[in-house]
Amino acid sequence: MRICLCICLLLLAPVTFAQTVISFWHSQDQTEDLIQTFADEFNAQHPEYKVVPEYAGNYQESAIKLVAAMGTDNAPVLFDAETTIFSRLVQESALKDLSPLVAALPEETMNDIYEKLWQVGEQNGGRYGLPWNASTPVLFYNATAFEQRDTLAPHTWEDFEAAADRLTTRNTRGYIDVAAAFIFEAMVTTRGGQIVTDDGQPNFVSPEAIEALTMLQRMAQEKHSIPRGFAELDQALVDFARTKGMMAIASQAFFPQGDRFSVGFHVAATPLPVDPNVPEDALSVPLMGAQLSVLKDANNDEAQGAFLFWQYLIQTDTNKRWVEASYFIPVTHTATDALANWYNEDPSRRASLEQLDMASFRPQAGAYVVWQGYLEEAIERVTKGRADPEEALQEAQTRALNSQ
Repeated sequence: MRICLCICLLLLAPVTFAQTVISFWHSQDQTEDLIQTFADEFNAQHPEYKVVPEYAGNYQESAIKLVAAMGTDNAPVLFDAETTIFSRLVQESALKDLSPLVAALPEETMNDIYEKLWQVGEQNGGRYGLPWNASTPVLFYNATAFEQRDTLAPHTWEDFEAAADRLTTRNTRGYIDVAAAFIFEAMVTTRGGQIVTDDGQPNFVSPEAIEALTMLQRMAQEKHSIPRGFAELDQALVDFARTKGMMAIASQAFFPQGDRFSVGFHVAATPLPVDPNVPEDALSVPLMGAQLSVLKDANNDEAQGAFLFWQYLIQTDTNKRWVEASYFIPVTHTATDALANWYNEDPSRRASLEQLDMASFRPQAGAYVVWQGYLEEAIERVTKGRADPEEALQEAQTRALNSQ
């Protein structure tokens, strides 16, 4: 009788199993709640896993936090690695090669993913990154002021300077110039140049780079721009929201913030100006954002769970909701189709997507994580009137070469 009773109690006891925890560090503070929603939905569908998202600071802050956690139990399984940081992590053998997991993806899924986005995660002969939050820099502008001053969105850099002149008044400037490496890269690549050579060497003193920085110096001297250092990025957003500046270059992902904080005017976005004298196939814009990566120390179950979670993130409905909240580029063609009405409501939303065909990888030299700091210092010194463009770029180049 006692044996029968024990058997019955065992049958009635709840079934327990080991749950694989997938810690996920990301840098998306504006969409933190939505990411938690995605994790909750995934966890409900896959009770054998538990994805635990955590905002780890901006891309630079999260990278510092990651370095401190590597090799410890505090390190995440899944990491949102900004593209230049991603390249550095690959070169330092800090990430797991996901090629075996990718090999099992259905051909239909592979064909649906934008090839340009997919290529970023393939480095050093392996698959170390997965696309999710990609964008390009675009030109934001105060559409209300443009209309009032009968000014069109510029398509060339010459038009850009002319628009900045036309939009400058006693109380406003035409352009808010942030000394950010990715913005300067875009000014160089849309002139047909490169900020880093194909063999991974700094190319800061190229004719295109000197021309771009000379333009920025000229605009600052003529009071057509507001020079801001990279550390003043938040202030630049305030400048734009308060109509102190009429144009700014930033990732498309800044659109929700700009739209939310603008008062009394309409925010618009358009693809970046280009040099019309350069062949189209030589023009490009940097493909920004991050790659979802699995840390090398993750075990097979953790890697499998992280990969399944990524697959959930790129499902059409999930990716559609993500893009509507974040303004990143859709990962798949199917998600883009599902977003057709949303894009048609405001064509500015597709500025980054329109540039995808001409997008190119940001510099993949691991040392560029350091070099871009030298570049940003040079840009700020020039635009704030403390240096000559060519001399400042030469100094940044020398510092980059000496740091190798």
